[in-house]
Amino acid sequence: MSQRVQVGGLQVAEDLYNFINTEALPGTGVEVDAYWAAFDAIVHELAPRNRELLAKRDDFQARIDQWHRDNRGQFDFAAYKKFLVDIGYLLPEGEDFTASTSNVDPEMATMAGPQLVVPVMNARYALNAANARWGSLYNALYGTDAISEEGGAEAGSEYNPARGAKVIAFARQFLDDNAPLAQGSHKDSAGYHVQNGALVVSMRDGSETGLAEPSQLVGFTGEASSPNGIALAHNGLHFEIQIDRTDMIGKTDAAGVKDILMESALTTIMDCEDSVAAVDAEDKILVYRNWLGLMKGDLTEEVSKGGKTFTRTMNPDRLYTAPNGGEVTLKGRSLMFVRNVGHLMTNPAILDRDG
Repeated sequence: MSQRVQVGGLQVAEDLYNFINTEALPGTGVEVDAYWAAFDAIVHELAPRNRELLAKRDDFQARIDQWHRDNRGQFDFAAYKKFLVDIGYLLPEGEDFTASTSNVDPEMATMAGPQLVVPVMNARYALNAANARWGSLYNALYGTDAISEEGGAEAGSEYNPARGAKVIAFARQFLDDNAPLAQGSHKDSAGYHVQNGALVVSMRDGSETGLAEPSQLVGFTGEASSPNGIALAHNGLHFEIQIDRTDMIGKTDAAGVKDILMESALTTIMDCEDSVAAVDAEDKILVYRNWLGLMKGDLTEEVSKGGKTFTRTMNPDRLYTAPNGGEVTLKGRSLMFVRNVGHLMTNPAILDRDG
């Protein structure tokens, strides 16, 4: 247990007190004394009320448990509902109402995609999740059972060209399904470039075509005549055809495609795990410091993988040249929520005036 600092009516673990003052508050515009005075007031206003509500919940549970014991084997729904109303557990239904929202992030309001849940106590996991906004379709297919191992397409420690061919065929079908060409198939593409603000696809037979829906082109990276990335959109989600004819995969591909980068995990719940793991001041500081790093964008972690050590950081936003020559920015990280259930628990990080 660390030493404590007396702040108003609170006894705060010294390490937590210092973290708040020297790391969390700077840059917020909130003064140290004002923060602790307000926190002190909130704790002593709401903690007693919280204890009252928890006691009320315990009373409800005890009475409901007893009702079930008294009525074992003769459950009657109408009688049970009347009992719940009588003890105040169920309240009368109110008038119909409507609710609306504004300023809601598109990841919640208009876009459909996966959501991750990770422990924010682990910086590596938190960074992986924040960066999971974009991921390799080729890697996802190659390393999972989405691709069958039949016909010599086993996944092993060494690259298997037969499995790679299945991955590429799957990816080309994905392009045909989600960004179809005006004529022909992406399977027969021999090159991609942008001309007069439109995507032009060279075909193996020497012909050229474009997108069936030209508006699907979001932008590109590199030179228009020889791009290394083509960003497309479908149903509000983005994917990027990555082109590199010097890459191990790209050099075997007629169009030089090395991968398709997918917008995938749109949102992430960064879980403070304060029901099971973050139970004292030291734990909470680690959680809060990682969350602070995510919010400031400067969280890093040294990672060892495959015999190599490197520093993992948060991905930047993705920048493209727009079809009209302007600039397009796509978000590089997932929209992050923080899940903190500490208001349902007690812990020794801070003591109130009653200890």
